[in-house]
Amino acid sequence: MTFKTALITGITGQDGPLLAEFLLEKGYRVVGARQWSPLPDDQNLTRLEKFGDRFSLRPADMSDSGNLTRLLAEEKPDEIYNLAAQSHVAISYDLPEMTADVNALGPLRLLEAIRTLGMEKTTRFYQASSSEMFGNAPAPQSETTPFAPCSPYAAAKLYAYWITVTYRNAYGIHASNGILFNHESPIRGQDFVTRKITHAVAKISLGGTDPLVLGNLDSRRDWGHARDYVEGMWQMLQQDTPGDYVLATGESRTVRACVEQAFSCIGLRVIWRGRGPNEIGCDPRTGRVLVRIDPALFRPNEVHALLGDSDKARRVLGWKPKISFADMIYEMVQSDRQDLFQGTESLLTKSLETFYQNEGSAHLIREAS
Repeated sequence: MTFKTALITGITGQDGPLLAEFLLEKGYRVVGARQWSPLPDDQNLTRLEKFGDRFSLRPADMSDSGNLTRLLAEEKPDEIYNLAAQSHVAISYDLPEMTADVNALGPLRLLEAIRTLGMEKTTRFYQASSSEMFGNAPAPQSETTPFAPCSPYAAAKLYAYWITVTYRNAYGIHASNGILFNHESPIRGQDFVTRKITHAVAKISLGGTDPLVLGNLDSRRDWGHARDYVEGMWQMLQQDTPGDYVLATGESRTVRACVEQAFSCIGLRVIWRGRGPNEIGCDPRTGRVLVRIDPALFRPNEVHALLGDSDKARRVLGWKPKISFADMIYEMVQSDRQDLFQGTESLLTKSLETFYQNEGSAHLIREAS
């Protein structure tokens, strides 16, 4: 049987494993490209083991055009999903040049590889663009909203967006941009605010005493579930004509509301006291501080409100989000609770094993004496 081949860069992040699973269930052969590391973090890929040799991994470096060209020549993918990126907005201020090299020039290298290999008519290309490109443009933001990036991350993503459009128009490549608003899942990295919130709430539910520490509680984002969004990526590459699409829920919430939703999953209500950097979130029954503010976590150039208009995707692709915000946060909190509980059980088991080993050694010493 001949399988359609998809190449996914950035396979070890959040979207890569979810997209790979979606494609493998549709009968694809999937090649996951990841940055080489002597200690790779593949924990998100365990869900793909059941697909056997239809899923494989290849080392890839988004800053190495020769490596990427060889990869495409050898694998001959029908579809490329470029999810690889330095994906942290805050880190992009500390590492602006690296962010530009990976996020802006990485997509250029892939598109140029498609062109130089003569794959313009056989390979379709998806570029993971970002709602951060809109910056503080008036909401709601759609495909026609002027871009106004507010960070090195967003500026690099904007270059990638326009180079994708340029190669589509200049060389006839089936290349599409997915302008995805925030999307989350239980395998989101813990350094992203939603997962940071759900992980801290899960710890507190299991007896943890440390409060959740956050930056700007009043930032507004349009949050959806990553499983819905990876389906939209695939739908874009199934169209006869390439294009650019916003994927969003059309609902905007503050970080504060996300915190309240997460704590409600463990039966706690949060009341807010104080203002600005001195604001705290408390349990009204006990007065316990659940949330604190750290001004160091504020961005140098804050994006205040993102709200997406995905009418085009709904009309043309037939795409729409299926998983509600409340269900998504509940799933994330429960997943974190389960992981933490299992970790505690594992730690307890190891402690007991060490205790009995030590007791056994002590017994032998006593017998010998």
